[in-house]
Amino acid sequence: MSPEVGDVVPPRYWNDEWEVEMSQTEDFLTSVLPRLSEADTALHNGDAGPRKAMWSHNDPVTLFGAARSGSGWDELRQLFDWLESQFSNGAYEYEVLAAGASGDLGYIVGIEHSSVSIGGAEPEAYELRVTTICRRENAEWRVVHRHADPKPDSDAARRGVSQLGAKDMDSRPA
Repeated sequence: MSPEVGDVVPPRYWNDEWEVEMSQTEDFLTSVLPRLSEADTALHNGDAGPRKAMWSHNDPVTLFGAARSGSGWDELRQLFDWLESQFSNGAYEYEVLAAGASGDLGYIVGIEHSSVSIGGAEPEAYELRVTTICRRENAEWRVVHRHADPKPDSDAARRGVSQLGAKDMDSRPA
């Protein structure tokens, strides 16, 4: 008897397809997580360069950010430049809750534990719930979508989002 959707599958029922899928996910995480952590650590320290390099420049790309959202590479590049001008003195850590990869698409769901100075204020720790979707382009994983929002119990994240939302993106330094 084959397992059905919703069944708990003991190891004796695993097959080669599931092992290949797990291997794809492990390979995806091994490739993406260090780069993602490096990019977001740099961003939290006022350098958007690694994040811009990690993201696909090929539409469609979308961002549902905790404070700002956008779509299309031109819009996202400007948004990342604006974030760069707002962040400094940061620290960043990613807690993976779930991940998967198949073919040329992969995703990571997690909690970002960050501390950052926003607009020169004292650094404050906060947590965001984040979903990141990647697409393989020319044998390299690129971010094509990110959705982030404050954890419900994170007052610090809500304050940071509010502080960023109150700043006019067009008033950033050139």
